[in-house]
Parts: sequence; C-alpha cells; structure tokens
Amino acid sequence: MSDELKEALEKVFAADSALYQDRGFQRRVGFGERPALINIDLANAWTRPGHAFSCEGMDVIIPSVQQLLAASRAKRIPVVYTTTAYAVTEGPNTDMGLWHRKIPAELLKLGSDAVAIDDRIAPEADEQVIVKKRASAFHGTPLAGFLRAAQVDTVIVTGVTMAACVRNTVEDAIAEGFRPIVVREAVGDRVAGVVAWNLFDIDAKFGDVEPLDRVLSYLDGLELRNAL
Repeated sequence: MSDELKEALEKVFAADSALYQDRGFQRRVGFGERPALINIDLANAWTRPGHAFSCEGMDVIIPSVQQLLAASRAKRIPVVYTTTAYAVTEGPNTDMGLWHRKIPAELLKLGSDAVAIDDRIAPEADEQVIVKKRASAFHGTPLAGFLRAAQVDTVIVTGVTMAACVRNTVEDAIAEGFRPIVVREAVGDRVAGVVAWNLFDIDAKFGDVEPLDRVLSYLDGLELRNAL
C-alpha cells in the first residue's frame, strides 16, 4: 500500500472511529477459554504467484501462520483449514452455484494442486481440512458442529481473502456464537486498501482484530488441552 493511500485511510478511520465510539460501537468481544485456529483458503491458488486468485503479503502471512500453528499445536487446540474447490465445473450438475458468474471458480478444481494447502503451512494428519463451496467457512459445512463438539468458544482466524472469505467467516462465527479473533498480520487480499478497511470495519462490528504478538501471548497462557 502506498504511503498516500495509507495516510488517507488513517484519516478516514480516525473520523469513523469517533463516530462509532460516540454511538457505542467498537466494543470488545474478548478471548474465551477454548479457542480453535481457523486458516481460511491458504491453498496454492491464493498463496502462490501466477494464479487468478493470488494474494499479496504472503511474506508476512505465511510466517505469522507458522507461528500460530506451532503455538496452537503445543496447546493441542483444534486446528482447521479450509479450501474452496469444485468437483463439477461444467454442465447442469455443477457445484459452483452462481459464483462462477462473478469469479473464475472453474479454476478451483477439486483434487488439483491449486486447491491444496500450501506446504509451508501444511496440515498435520489429524487436522481438519474442510472443502467449502461458498465464501464463509460455515456455509454448508460441518464447521460449527465440529467446533461445538470440541467445546470451542473462540475462533482465531487467519487467511484470505479479507474482503470475502475471511470477512464472511467472521460474520458467521459471531452469528453462530463463537468469539472471532482476527490476527492482523495473518490475513490478506489482492487489492490495496481492502485489508485495512475490512479490518477496521470488522473490529467495529463483528470481531476483535488483534496483533500477532497478543494472540501468541494468549495461546501461551492457555493450559494444555486434554483430548476429549
């Protein structure tokens, strides 16, 4: 993001923060006691260059997620990944719905390398990888049921894209009764300004945006999770 755009956004956010605070917004949902780490669409089509879906900022996002994975695994909290993929990309039986009328969803073929999780942050054998068809990780998936069975009350969210799949997941998380925590350094998008604006807006209305260091400190302070 250019310095000019950053300065302009900071001015807008300062004015909007004053309005929100005056009206009682920007409250804190806070950390709960039983978190899960949810990594949204950190598959090759988004994390590697040369794809229609490629996002910026992976030099910061990937190391941040690596640290969160290490901290989460050390405390044995649930770790979930999502990818977006389609089994049928042609004909009347397509599972793309109408989304392909807006984005090149036909490029996200189930089983292809494009939709495989980036091997720099590869899931371990016992970690969930949920294949979704829509933006939210909750829409049409078993995620909410899985989290409730694990007695999760907080979802720590990373991934892409900030304006779509991350945002939709956060909005559905709080609607489903989970405390959403978005890790500032661990989310991204492909358009300048989109990340900053959506982080600001989510922090005002749907979840808490927290820096990586604070989230790592929270995880470090948890007791070791016993298996259910």
